[in-house]
Amino acid sequence: MTTRTTPATPAATATPPSTLPAGARTAQDPWSRRRRRGPHLQRTRGDLPFEIWNYVGFTIFALVCGYPFYYLIINSVSANDVSALGDVRLWPVGFHLSNYTQVLGLGGLASATLVSVARTVIGTVTTVLASAFLGFMFTQERMWKRALWYRLVIFTMYFNAGLIPVYVTMKSLGLTNSFWVYILPAIVQPFNIILVKTYVESLPQSLQEAAELDGAGAIRIFFSIIFPNITPILATVAIFTAVAQWNSFQDTLLYVTDQKLYPLQYVLYTYINQASSLAAAAQNAQSNLGALASAATSQTPTSIRLTVAVIVVLPILFVYPIFQRFFVKGIMLGAVKG
Repeated sequence: MTTRTTPATPAATATPPSTLPAGARTAQDPWSRRRRRGPHLQRTRGDLPFEIWNYVGFTIFALVCGYPFYYLIINSVSANDVSALGDVRLWPVGFHLSNYTQVLGLGGLASATLVSVARTVIGTVTTVLASAFLGFMFTQERMWKRALWYRLVIFTMYFNAGLIPVYVTMKSLGLTNSFWVYILPAIVQPFNIILVKTYVESLPQSLQEAAELDGAGAIRIFFSIIFPNITPILATVAIFTAVAQWNSFQDTLLYVTDQKLYPLQYVLYTYINQASSLAAAAQNAQSNLGALASAATSQTPTSIRLTVAVIVVLPILFVYPIFQRFFVKGIMLGAVKG
């Protein structure tokens, strides 16, 4: 008589991982393998020095990049006679804020600030919208002569008519001594269009195809489907445009003679060029008020230049943190692909 033996099932013979002693787990244990794949268990002896070197190196690099801004600020709030000698290095000496009150009290700054803010906001919005729409349209195969129009736009990146023909064109269009000379010529930017076009091409084509099956046209697809999904690259374009608009004053030199249309950058540019005369005028104004300024608070050409530089830089520095989380993703995905 033969005895039938029933083979043991895996569930009956396998010991649950939780019941195994810590030293008895082998490489065949799937839970041990999963834990060994964790990032915190993959570090080697060489990782710690490498991480320390990274932290130290990038900290030094950040300090080197940030020190010029810090230098401007501490010198603008230090005693003017000391800062004129270049003796302010690490912290303010003779702290005061009279430089800012006197520089901000100079004539024309209020209207110039309004012009700069207006051209930055309006110019950024219009350029972003134009770049987004043109970048989207240049990806549509049904667009008439799409390749031709795209090449004509890119052609303007490398060739232009020259200064005199451009000035004649602006004058013929009535844009000289007009606020719109700051906005209209800068709306179409080929580089921004390339970034947006490349980003749109990286989106799934099924999004647009589904909208077309539902009867949506090009405008509806752009505003309802494409525009909400290209926020990172639009933030990148917005940063580029806002910085360019805020810092620009060359167009004022060429096309504007009306002082009411001077932007802040141009007014401060003239202040820097006239720093010596402005310093003397500020000292005379204080003397006329019966309170002769001390050497620590008397305006000097150096204090004028430092204070103006801080006023110019600080506002645009607050723009980048707003868009920073979109910037890296946008510039990478919108980069030109070979």
